[in-house]
Amino acid sequence: MTSQPSAGRDGRPPAGEVGLRQLLESRNANQGQEWGGDSAPTEPIQVTPTRRATHRAAVERPKPPSRRPISGPPPRRLNPTVVKRAGLAVGAVLAVAGVGYAVDWMLSSGQVPRGTVVAGVDIGGLDTAVANARLRAELTPRADRELPLRIGDVQTRLVPSAAGLSVDWDGTWARVGGQPLNPITRLTSFFTTRHVAPASAVDDAALDGQLTALRVHDRPSVEGTIAFDKGTPVAVAPVPGRVLDVAAARAELIDRWIAGAALDLPVHPAPLTVRPEAVDQALREVAEPAVRAPITFAGKGASAKLDPEQIATVLSFAPDGRGGLALSIDQNVAVGLLAPQLAATEIEAKDATFALTGGKPAVVPAVVGDKINWPKTLEQFAGLLAAPQERTGQAVYEKMEPKLTTEAAQGLGVVETMGTFTTNGFSGPSGVNIKVVARKVNGAVVKPGDTFSLNDFTGPRGTAEGYVESGIIDHGRPGTAVGGGISQFATTLYNAAYFAGMEDAGHTEHSYYISRYPAAREATVFDGAIDLRFRNNTPTGVLIEAVTTDSEVTVRLWGTKTVNVESVTGERSKPTEPTTIKLPKGKDCIASEGAPGFTTSDTRIITDRRTGREVSRATRTVKYDPIPVVKCE
Repeated sequence: MTSQPSAGRDGRPPAGEVGLRQLLESRNANQGQEWGGDSAPTEPIQVTPTRRATHRAAVERPKPPSRRPISGPPPRRLNPTVVKRAGLAVGAVLAVAGVGYAVDWMLSSGQVPRGTVVAGVDIGGLDTAVANARLRAELTPRADRELPLRIGDVQTRLVPSAAGLSVDWDGTWARVGGQPLNPITRLTSFFTTRHVAPASAVDDAALDGQLTALRVHDRPSVEGTIAFDKGTPVAVAPVPGRVLDVAAARAELIDRWIAGAALDLPVHPAPLTVRPEAVDQALREVAEPAVRAPITFAGKGASAKLDPEQIATVLSFAPDGRGGLALSIDQNVAVGLLAPQLAATEIEAKDATFALTGGKPAVVPAVVGDKINWPKTLEQFAGLLAAPQERTGQAVYEKMEPKLTTEAAQGLGVVETMGTFTTNGFSGPSGVNIKVVARKVNGAVVKPGDTFSLNDFTGPRGTAEGYVESGIIDHGRPGTAVGGGISQFATTLYNAAYFAGMEDAGHTEHSYYISRYPAAREATVFDGAIDLRFRNNTPTGVLIEAVTTDSEVTVRLWGTKTVNVESVTGERSKPTEPTTIKLPKGKDCIASEGAPGFTTSDTRIITDRRTGREVSRATRTVKYDPIPVVKCE
């Protein structure tokens, strides 16, 4: 029989129940202390008394505490009514949001997403066509505006369109995109801004060309080196340069040109090839010892000295490719300072020449030269620069053989006249020039097989060489120039070579006939342009003798005569009448009575001197222009 708990007569619980409650309260009090007092969880325990033994056992052996995690009060059951009302409210909100989303979607169809800004132009919420028109109106002109650029400390400008930059409209609208599907994105677009960077269309060739042009602002590094201040060495610190970073600058221009704001184009530091510590090392170990004392070179009976300041002008330093400085010696400067001091100790080589003694040529012996070999001499220079005390070197001499030795001249067979010719009728400035060129050519030797060139032999014929302004033929009419009149000497030399049987290697006749010259057998020259050349086609040498008087010049070719030469002048034909030219009076106008032109020829017949057999026959036809009538008015 199961007993039900009940209250006692006095309203208090039975004793067993009281004892159990006290035990539980004592336990709960202990748990409260363990969990920090009132915050400890409690759980009511219901006890159903049966028999007294059972009750006693319950008192003696209380039930173990509940194993439910002590994490808070037990969950309460939701009130169904409250849950139902909350569900209805959420459903209503979602329904309203859905309707709002749909309405917003329909209203914004065909518009740019709200909050969209492209390169500073606000097009959010605009009709796409309107937005496109606004963008084009705002952004298109920016391609033709100058864009400020900074490259290091240099300021310059660039026109984007000239650099091949413009707006890629399809790409830009692809970045703008359409209406977003995400409801959160659509909601936040009411109070946020989305910045879209325009896409750029790029003409690669034009942009690369502009970037290459910007490289003009590159600043090369200034390498560290050693300079000399009046013989005192001074260390020059390196200064790094800069080089445009073309790839990064290209990306910067493409991405940011549309903003129109000044752009800082990226640069690389230009490399330095000389370490700063290497400059100090070269100063201490090379430059300072090099100029501590004079350097002397001893020659034959004389010496040459360089003082420290002169030594400094010979020295320079350059990168050695390994991060250091290499010493360089300018031999030309060194020779320029030393050679004049030792010039008296040298002997110039001289070719054998010929002198006419008693009407016959005689050999003037050659002179063997004794000259300083400066490259070998200056091989000692670097060692002398480093020498602590004795700084004297020896000049190195060597023998210089002449181009034409005495023995070779004696074997040339220059023993008799081969050909001679004389012209006259000159005076004044022309005579001066003829005498100058005759002195230059007199004594020239042409070896067998060699070709003589008048222009090459005389070199420039200007005022520095003693020539003066005189008459010339300029474009078919009289004129003046420095060196004028030398054509008369050329004609005289040509005829001497002609009758000596020399081979014609090139000559040019005057444009119109001059009466003091043989027709079709004359020559003109012009410095650096028109030359007179003949080749020595004999087995012996040829000596050119040129002598002048106040009014005539004679040229003789000496050698060994083996042929006789005859000249046959042809008839004149095809006459042409002169024209008349009227020029303003002045020094540029030289009056002329004129003369008709004509065509004629010359035939050279060469025969063997010993047998009389004809060796060759050659005819040259020449057309002379008419000499114009020049009137100075």
